Amino acid sequence: MSTTADHTPTPEPAKDNSVNTPNPLPEKTNPETEDRPDGRVVNGNVVEFKPGTARTPEEIPTPRETSPVYAATGDTEPVDAEVVEESEPATSTVKVDPPEVKKSWWETVADAKARPLVASWLLSAEEFKSRAKFLVQLAGHQTAFHALRVPVYVPSAIVKAPGALRRGTVRVHRWVYDAESKPVRMNARDRNDQDAYLKLLAVRNETVRRRIAPVMVGLLVLIAIVYLAITYVTPFWNWTCLVLAMTLVGWFGAPKDKPVAGRAVDQSKTPKMTSAMVEDALSSLGIGALNQAIAKGKRIEFPSPIARDGDGWRADVNLPSGVPAGDVIAKRQELSSALRRQIGCVWPEGDAKVHEGRLVLWVGDKDMSKSTQKPWPLAKPGVTVDLFKPQPFGTDQRGRWVDVTLMFVSVIIGAVPRMGKTVTLRELLLMAALDPRAVLYSYDLKGTGDLSPLAPCSHAYGVGDEAEDVERMLAEMRELREEMRRRTKVIRGLPESVCPDNKVTPELAARKDLRLAPIVVGVDECQVWFEHDKYGAEFEEICVDLAKRGPALGIILILATQRPDAKSLPTGISANAILRYCLKVQGHTENDMVLGTGQHKAGVRATMFARSDRGIGYLVGEGDDAKIVRSVYKDATDAKKIAAGARARREALGNITGYAAGVEIDLDAARLDTLADVLSVFEKGEEKLWSDVIVSRLAELRPSTYGKWTPAALATALKPDGVKPGQVWATDPESGKGSNRNGYTRDALTKAKSNRA
Repeated sequence: MSTTADHTPTPEPAKDNSVNTPNPLPEKTNPETEDRPDGRVVNGNVVEFKPGTARTPEEIPTPRETSPVYAATGDTEPVDAEVVEESEPATSTVKVDPPEVKKSWWETVADAKARPLVASWLLSAEEFKSRAKFLVQLAGHQTAFHALRVPVYVPSAIVKAPGALRRGTVRVHRWVYDAESKPVRMNARDRNDQDAYLKLLAVRNETVRRRIAPVMVGLLVLIAIVYLAITYVTPFWNWTCLVLAMTLVGWFGAPKDKPVAGRAVDQSKTPKMTSAMVEDALSSLGIGALNQAIAKGKRIEFPSPIARDGDGWRADVNLPSGVPAGDVIAKRQELSSALRRQIGCVWPEGDAKVHEGRLVLWVGDKDMSKSTQKPWPLAKPGVTVDLFKPQPFGTDQRGRWVDVTLMFVSVIIGAVPRMGKTVTLRELLLMAALDPRAVLYSYDLKGTGDLSPLAPCSHAYGVGDEAEDVERMLAEMRELREEMRRRTKVIRGLPESVCPDNKVTPELAARKDLRLAPIVVGVDECQVWFEHDKYGAEFEEICVDLAKRGPALGIILILATQRPDAKSLPTGISANAILRYCLKVQGHTENDMVLGTGQHKAGVRATMFARSDRGIGYLVGEGDDAKIVRSVYKDATDAKKIAAGARARREALGNITGYAAGVEIDLDAARLDTLADVLSVFEKGEEKLWSDVIVSRLAELRPSTYGKWTPAALATALKPDGVKPGQVWATDPESGKGSNRNGYTRDALTKAKSNRA
């Protein structure tokens, strides 16, 4: 179709596409004004447009806006032109990527990670001392080793001396007469090349003349020294010098494969870890996402060089996109096989601070579980501990000490049987025993006596799960809860200048008048408490309260279990425990029950530990990062020695109480039937009593037992029988006036007692 510029075409009406008609030609559109799903550009602005709504005149495109002629020329006046319909509509490209911005040299330098100026062991006094001590011990051992073998070395060297002289003479002869050039001369002779042969022969003769002179001079000097020694030196020194000379000749002239002296230390040198070794090992793990990424050309990156780190090699690895470090950690056994190292040497960890794909691979020279651990500093005689300060708990893969601070935390220890859980609990209790102020509650519910070394220092000690033992433990825990309530009142009553943070401080713990010394409760196999058919609910209630409120009041709860599930380890405790130590567990559920929700997904996986990794676990809560730590192993004999020293220091301070002092809780008093006693204080005709009236009458009934009871303590004691306090109308015995207050009814108490049967 042809038209002139002064004839303005009008827009055609919309066609109904609901019938089968041939496809119309595509409309002529302008990228600047074409319809969009959410609007239209009008005069450079986007106007919202909804399908099915009428357009305003401003929204209807004019021929001037849609004409390619005007769009191309930008003229405001019409010109003679022919509008040619395009076969395809114009398309617009929207850039979504931000423009490339070249970094300045300063930004490039600022993003760079500076490497340390000196080795890390030079900056650590402990590691420097350790290395210096090792070198001194190594030198002393080598000196003593060879000194003891001198009587063997001297005859052996003298026997080897003639052979050494013969080999030395042959070497000197070959050097003087230029034996190295003989093959070249013989080659020239065989080729009948007279000129080359004569030149080579002349060079050889000149070389011999230059070399023979110093040899002859040296030989004459040696003959002169021997003549003078025989003539003027006593025979003793002549023989001594001869033996010494023959020994030196035999020592240094012995064959390389048959030296005079053997090695004092057998060194099994581990292979150097390279990037190719790491790439091959990771590629062989069978991780689908990793193999697919490598197949697509995505390489494994090393943001920093592979370097020595302690007694091993460290490699920081950026895995391909979409491959989390946890996938590699879960295949630790396969990774150790691919690296051809023992599983106790290979320790992969994630570094979520960088990103989820950052893998930190540390490969030690020795198996961590079999290597000799440094002596525990707290095992030295006379050591005293301050629980308010960090104390050495265990060593990491590199042999460095890792500290823990027990104050103001609750602790959970979890593992499958026979992995070192009880030994770890005993270590923490020994640490607490070395603080002379601390009050210890030690409970061995497994019944094997593993915590018996702590008995001489424990205010409360229990072993076994017999009914009588559990009752005694429950009575002691009730007393501890009352002690916690007493502490809240003491701290609440202290002035702000003395207790600004409303928690126990070292200064407050040192004051005997306040009785705010740290209290440490250690329970092995705590699931016995919480799964008890009769007292489980009360044990759980008390321990949850201790875990929530106890840390600020100086009460430390340490629970160890081999079944870390919701029933064995109530969520009210696991959610409030700060310090967590998890040795080997079977699944991700148990892993997160001990270490915290989401730790398995984040790559902190105690499931990767092998059965041989006894005493090795993940420590969470001491610092920002999870650490692999090997706890200190002290058998019963060593533990008793440490506990004996701790008791001696406690005796000096007069801090031997409870079980350690031979005083046990009165189990008969603890067994009193509180429900029966409450019913007995109801006088004839009384059907309802207030709680405070009942408590006062109980105190009169049994002062030693109920003298310090409160209505809250009464409610806790009656809770196992299903009796709860409520609003009751009763008359004040003194004033004779009635009112509604918290109390109990005789009927409810009687029904509860009858329900026991």
